[in-house]
Amino acid sequence: MKHFGTLIPLLLTLLSVNAQTDSLPDTSTHTNLVYNGSFEEYRSCPKRIDAVGVLSIVDCWYQPTKGSADYYNVCGSKECGVPVNKLGKQHPRDGQGYCGIYCSRNDYREYLQTRLRRKLRAGDSIRLTFYVSLSEESTGAVSTLAGLFTNERISDTVRSLFLYKEHEQLAEGISQTVTRPYEPQIMNPANRHLDNTKEWQCVTGTFVAKGGEQYITLGNFNTSERSGYTDPDSLTQLLPGAYYYIDDVRVECLNCPPPEADDLNVDSAYLTSEQPTFSVGGTFVLKEIFFEFDKSTLLQQSFFELMKLLALLDMYPQMTIEIGGHTDGKGSEAYNQRLSENRAKAVVDYLVSKGVDAKRLKYKGYGKTMPVDSNDTEEGRAKNRRVEFKILSM
Repeated sequence: MKHFGTLIPLLLTLLSVNAQTDSLPDTSTHTNLVYNGSFEEYRSCPKRIDAVGVLSIVDCWYQPTKGSADYYNVCGSKECGVPVNKLGKQHPRDGQGYCGIYCSRNDYREYLQTRLRRKLRAGDSIRLTFYVSLSEESTGAVSTLAGLFTNERISDTVRSLFLYKEHEQLAEGISQTVTRPYEPQIMNPANRHLDNTKEWQCVTGTFVAKGGEQYITLGNFNTSERSGYTDPDSLTQLLPGAYYYIDDVRVECLNCPPPEADDLNVDSAYLTSEQPTFSVGGTFVLKEIFFEFDKSTLLQQSFFELMKLLALLDMYPQMTIEIGGHTDGKGSEAYNQRLSENRAKAVVDYLVSKGVDAKRLKYKGYGKTMPVDSNDTEEGRAKNRRVEFKILSM
């Protein structure tokens, strides 16, 4: 089993400077605050490119909208292989895998998102670097690929341009939703074309963090008219827009001392004042476990919580646990029982895929039989929808 105790340093913060691509940054002395920045860690080899779906197999990375980002790896199928795949040909800049996102000529968009290893602190001088290569199957190229740093995880159910939505209260009982473009801290200049299909192009820039930034989202946050769209003659014109492979993402603090200790303390991750130590029979809620709506597909937004559990199991090699799934009170008893069991199994399957001996793990679905709050309110139902682990032996 892998040792996860050294994998958890943490995050970042805001202002903005346009990205430059003229020179490559020196990355030899700074810690990368992005986990799995080269997309080398994954749950399973990619099998197909889905027009609709979720990015669920690359550790730590996921899509914040319904736009379906893609994963490619040497071990993948013909559709998702490396260097040749359904959407073009490109060797990884680093390692054996990379991701892909699509920016159509209209407002269809795909994005990649991840949580940083630690929150950014006010005054941190932050440099973002990532590499892109245009698929030769594209119709055109854009310029304004960017990195947006936010304090909270942002998401939407759209497949179009990712916009900031703010609810304004106009008067008692009257409200409206106002949308506006996000303003990325780092954006490739509109006059510098990202049109190279043979080589990787570097997008990089620096900004000063405001403090608390913890998530980064990559993609094109501009309308097509403001994206610096071009039509290189070298393209095959098969895809109605620009498709980019992305690899080697780095976020570095240029004025920070070397990290000392992990900010995520695995020893205390699941402790409460009522239960100060791990012991047989102890039950702990996994607070940030996410699934597709009404499904048992485990989303990569759960990565950091699962990493803490992996580190705990690594720390206590004799520990065996039961993963328990729970639902709220909506729906039939049979449906909730099946859903809770499948979700608990999905967590166990993930742990086994990361090297945990299956003999140390059990799973059980409890459906809606063990609520911890009222099912009469949304807040109570949210608490009842949970995944827990119980210590069976130490």
